[in-house]
Amino acid sequence: MTDAVQDTRRPPGTPCWSSLMVHTLGAAEAFYGELFGWEYEPGPAPFGPYVRALLDGREVAGIGEMPPDRDLPVAWTTYFATDDVDAAAEAVRSCGGTVAVGPLDAGGAGRLAICSDPLGAVLGIWQADGSAGTQLSGPHGTPVWAELVTQDTSTVGKFYAHVFGHVAEHGTAPEGLVQGADFDYLTLVLEGRPVAAVHGVGRSLPHDRGPHWMTYFAVDDADAAAAQVRRLGGSVVRPPREGLTGRVATVADPEGALLALVERRPATG
Repeated sequence: MTDAVQDTRRPPGTPCWSSLMVHTLGAAEAFYGELFGWEYEPGPAPFGPYVRALLDGREVAGIGEMPPDRDLPVAWTTYFATDDVDAAAEAVRSCGGTVAVGPLDAGGAGRLAICSDPLGAVLGIWQADGSAGTQLSGPHGTPVWAELVTQDTSTVGKFYAHVFGHVAEHGTAPEGLVQGADFDYLTLVLEGRPVAAVHGVGRSLPHDRGPHWMTYFAVDDADAAAAQVRRLGGSVVRPPREGLTGRVATVADPEGALLALVERRPATG
């Protein structure tokens, strides 16, 4: 992972956007604004109020508010780029997944579908028209990695390979985001470049969450950021621990959405 302004036109199959649906948009804006330094501008609103989070004027993520009559789990959703969301949604169905929303137009910015893989993890598919995705990766408050936490990698690894063209490589997480060589772990690769991962945790998967995509956000100091999460009304699910290139913490925001905070060590040599 390097600090960079991203080309907003991502290759198909690349994670391109992270979006959060909450019950109280203003409270979420305040929490993430304090934690990551985000500012906001209105975004397309096919489902209700929605804002794009900005750092240095560049889009990094999105937050929307659920309708009052919807009581859905609050969670970050990873979106994958595609050139044809309708064809990708059909591939999801044919490979054992489910299409829950769409495909539909998103306020002139593009076209999307919200799906789940065969084990139930929710993901989005994004065909860009105007806004093509996250524009900055690396600095504090930017998404830098996406990882699927699920029961095992065998079924879903094949699913993502068929739907998005990933090559699934066995091994440990790149850049030390997960430690140890004995994990059930796949790195999803496109054109020789790691773009995401699948971590099989077996019976260690929390029963109250099920399989889910986890967004990793870069922070300058994982310990300080985790402490700030607590002060802002969130919780620390897994305290900061050492990785090969920095410290990683798993936290939840005040509405319970999980996210990971990763502090990377400066490159050497």
